[in-house]
Amino acid sequence: MDINPDIFRNYDIRGIVERDLLPDKVEAIGRAFGTILRENGKKEIFVGRDARLSSPSIRDNLIKGLISTGLKIIDLGMVPTPVFYFAVYHKKKDGGVMITGSHNPPEYNGFKLMVGEDTLFGEQIKDIYKLIAKDRYISEEGGELSSYDIIPEYKNYALNDIKIKRKLKVVIDAGNGVGGFVSVPIFKDLGVDVIELFTDPDGNFPNHHPDPTVPSYMEKLINKVKETNADFGIGYDGDADRIGVVDDKGKLLFGDQILYIMIQDVLKQVPGGKIIADVKASQTLFDEIKRLGGIPIMWKTGHSFIKNKIKEEKATLAGEMSGHIFFSHRYFGFDDAIYSSLRFTEIISNHDKKVSDWVNEMPVVYNTPEIRRESSEENKFKIVEKLKDFFKDKYEIIDIDGVRVLFPDGWALVRASNTQPVLVIRYEAKSQDALDKIRDEVERALDETEKSFN
Repeated sequence: MDINPDIFRNYDIRGIVERDLLPDKVEAIGRAFGTILRENGKKEIFVGRDARLSSPSIRDNLIKGLISTGLKIIDLGMVPTPVFYFAVYHKKKDGGVMITGSHNPPEYNGFKLMVGEDTLFGEQIKDIYKLIAKDRYISEEGGELSSYDIIPEYKNYALNDIKIKRKLKVVIDAGNGVGGFVSVPIFKDLGVDVIELFTDPDGNFPNHHPDPTVPSYMEKLINKVKETNADFGIGYDGDADRIGVVDDKGKLLFGDQILYIMIQDVLKQVPGGKIIADVKASQTLFDEIKRLGGIPIMWKTGHSFIKNKIKEEKATLAGEMSGHIFFSHRYFGFDDAIYSSLRFTEIISNHDKKVSDWVNEMPVVYNTPEIRRESSEENKFKIVEKLKDFFKDKYEIIDIDGVRVLFPDGWALVRASNTQPVLVIRYEAKSQDALDKIRDEVERALDETEKSFN
């Protein structure tokens, strides 16, 4: 079959519905993934889907392919991605497929894949393409379809786990994704005063794009928090595996700042716990983990990489700048924005301080958001390797994911995106002057390196 190899990405399968995910191609993906599951001895799996308009028809074609391999399919219906993960862990099934385009535009859709409790990534996803290219599938009788409502069990788990100690007012912006209809009832049952924004699922995303790390998409949430004098606001992405937080003053917090607040309580409950953050995170986070007696671990960006690392290290908590937060303390270790928002609310309710007070207590540093510099699939990794060679003779570097150059008064990160033909760059320093100097030095090195490939 002629299928676009570029949709088989590092963390998932994702493409444009009317071009890459036509019915016969989706069925082939189901047959290929079903073959991998059966060859790994798996028999019974879950399938979930997000709110995208294309998800029901994709579900039908995917299940047709999966059933042809002899698998028993349990359809969860429309659920957030973390509720799908919860189903696999909680019910101890053999894995499954979540149909979601996450925070991509409405014309996109895709699949997050699990074999047992492991999320597929890298070459494992490429193996699905290889089976399709070879037209090699298992074909067995015995496949069947049933359905199951997992949401009540997810809700009960959260209600039994979370303890809110004081009354809070919280604005929840689900961006018309699938996070709102699950999270809002839990918050209300816990006694939280909830103000809802765009919590009805709508695959057209009519109000704003569901990505809580982009300030322009969070403007309505910021305004509503200030207008209602809320304690804080929560934003979810389209499938509710990423979180954004807005403090009581309307400031948008990113993943490392959210983690900074969370570790204040978590490391009291788990003294000496290991906390993982990705290479884009602020040095202030790693320093604070150490100050609180925890063990900081810097690791690769990417939710699949972090999930594997949290298991390997038996870590307590992990997070990425992009808003993926992973609790293994009292939870299962996967990225869940709904559970993370509940834990954040619990932590804030344990203290008399406002969220803005926590933010104001963070050490002052000067940093940039992620800067995305166009490159090419062919050159992006080569450029990073050449920069490593250039900087390692001048400064200490960390090269677990791209190159993080440690200057005397700050750092710079250059890494190749795993999903796009771009270089992802971030700078941080102790003063604006130091930040400008670091940025100038790195950008001059980047310019020279790129010239060598042209």
